[in-house]
Amino acid sequence: MHDLIVRNGLVVDGTGAPPRRADVAVDDGVITEVATDLGRASQEIDAEGTVVAPGWVDVHTHYDGQATWDPELAPSSWHGATTVVMGNCGVGFAPVRSGGQDFLIELMEAVEDIPGTALHEGIDWSWESFAEYLDALDSMPRSVDVAAQIPHVALRAFVLGERAHEADVTVDEVAEMARLTAEALDAGALGFSTSRTILHKSRHGLIPGTHSAPDELIAIGRAMAEAGGGVFQFVSDDLATSGEERAWIRELAAMGLTVTYSLAQSPRDPRAFADALDEASALTAAGSNVFPQVPSRPTGMLYGLQTSLHPFTACPSYRALWDEPLADRVAAMSAPEFRSRIVDEEFQTRDVAARFLARNWAGIYRLGDPPDYEPHPDSSAAAVAARDRRRPEEVALDWLLEDDGMALLFAPLGSYVDQDHEVIREMISHPASIVGLSDGGAHCGLICDASFPTYLLTHWTRDRTRGELLPLELVVHKQTGATAAAYGLTDRGTLVPGMKADLNVIDVDALHLHAPEIITDLPAGGRRLVQRVDGYRWTVQSGRITFENGQATGARPGKVIRRESSNGG
Repeated sequence: MHDLIVRNGLVVDGTGAPPRRADVAVDDGVITEVATDLGRASQEIDAEGTVVAPGWVDVHTHYDGQATWDPELAPSSWHGATTVVMGNCGVGFAPVRSGGQDFLIELMEAVEDIPGTALHEGIDWSWESFAEYLDALDSMPRSVDVAAQIPHVALRAFVLGERAHEADVTVDEVAEMARLTAEALDAGALGFSTSRTILHKSRHGLIPGTHSAPDELIAIGRAMAEAGGGVFQFVSDDLATSGEERAWIRELAAMGLTVTYSLAQSPRDPRAFADALDEASALTAAGSNVFPQVPSRPTGMLYGLQTSLHPFTACPSYRALWDEPLADRVAAMSAPEFRSRIVDEEFQTRDVAARFLARNWAGIYRLGDPPDYEPHPDSSAAAVAARDRRRPEEVALDWLLEDDGMALLFAPLGSYVDQDHEVIREMISHPASIVGLSDGGAHCGLICDASFPTYLLTHWTRDRTRGELLPLELVVHKQTGATAAAYGLTDRGTLVPGMKADLNVIDVDALHLHAPEIITDLPAGGRRLVQRVDGYRWTVQSGRITFENGQATGARPGKVIRRESSNGG
């Protein structure tokens, strides 16, 4: 008799193979059979009318702080994630010296928009080394498996102290960073991460490591190779066009490391992403492991009266209302004299990027409910204003006041140059890519993309009207078997005998994304954007049901994933 059988479902096994009718048997947390007529089980799930797929392996999240206090890691767990990888983009919380905690919190708050008050309140800092951080994570039973990478910011702060932002470092300091990286890999880190983007900055300027010399990165990579390999993850503004960065990617990959990076369409060179994908394919064909990470939709900033940014946040009239309750702000902003005044006010900030983004009227749309993440150019604030012979400021103000001030506007940040998803379809379809970049746990007041895995199913296999759909087996593979393999997680990501029994049972016809909303459930009352979903009937982790119809069951079989070290750890 089996422990669990999932019967009568349409199995999409994560390998890329076509869907097939089959049952899935589980014993001792492992898939033992995928066939029909599997006999009896102690527990059964009737999956008639549903898709049975592996649990999503989400390799780009920022739960580094939340994982220390939250056993469920919502909202990613609501959306079928059974494995999450943290420590991306160079930011995280280990290693850390006593007295250095505030610095790391400040950087995480600045880069990933996670409330510092919540991090101060929620993290107990019971560690110094990366190994001790993993041990602290391991002490909490949880609903999902978590894995971590050692972040460049924490590494530099640990070794350089107050000089963490400096580009110039000594040979001995580089050697110490390399040694600590190898030590972290031996303790179980999946890899190392860094950031090369000008978007990642704090009050001190660009975050540590942004302009580190290639010699520093290569030395860290060499130490990783000597420790048995691992993942080298980074984010960059110019990866698709930068010859220097592509050169050291090739060098790192030649060492035997897996290199993965965020890839988006750049308005400066709209076809450069295709060259990067093709180069990754060529490197992989030659024996290297290079995996561009692509999104399932454009990274989308959400503008609303409760979010961190909207078209009027830096206007004097709005600043005067900043601390007022939402209802009072809506009432004041609806008054004719306020409206006539604020539409004439300048967006007063020294942050050139924020000014452009908040007033890029041709790239701002109503989000709606259900949310529309592929809006037509004719629906932008600029287009509506032109048709109605109004100012875009007036249109945006009206949109913000809808739904009693809880409405959201959508401002695609990347890969929407042509104002449709054709480029994203091309990226997802390319054999070199994996799907990631959900940023689960981050951007609490501006972005809500933890629903990326769900959107892959709803939009790309069912709902898209402005272009071609994608095969169900492809999109499942891209966020299960492909992501697990890229990160060396060889025990999960596919529904085949011998693999870990992590799976989702999904009513795809009923799968529905709700509009994002602001809640205040973080420590110290911190706010965050979340997005709820219908249609996940059961999520199974290590053979145990952790979610049923969107509700946590209380089962917490999740573990900390530790990379096997070259020393057998």
